[in-house]
Amino acid sequence: MSKKAESTTPIFLKPGHNAGDLVESPKWKILKEEAGLVEVDAHLPGHLLNPRNQMFGGFHGTYVDMISLYAVRTLFNEQNQFKWSSTVNMRIDYFAPVMGPRFLLRGEVINDGRTTCLVATTFSDFDGNKLVYAITTLKKSQ
Repeated sequence: MSKKAESTTPIFLKPGHNAGDLVESPKWKILKEEAGLVEVDAHLPGHLLNPRNQMFGGFHGTYVDMISLYAVRTLFNEQNQFKWSSTVNMRIDYFAPVMGPRFLLRGEVINDGRTTCLVATTFSDFDGNKLVYAITTLKKSQ
């Protein structure tokens, strides 16, 4: 693994961004990063739990949005810089509860179009069980 893959630094949001701070993204571990694909070991903060000690359903979208953005950013480099993106559609399918303390996130760019990207995000446990699957359409702004 490269140094970047072993990093526990913020994925793409420095502390001080509301969404990143909410899900405590600076504590995530990047497991894999390549063009159009990211895999992350994330944790489940206590303040995101429902009364059954599962991730409250409304917070899944925050994780999906962040991983989708991160996956799209992997397609860009210093010469072809990523400027901004807007989420125009998100569909989330829930298969099983996301339980802590840690879980895996995988974001994969399915289609990189001229103005939009389609990204798949999967939440899994460490036994390989798929917990949540999401498809997101992002509008690219360069």
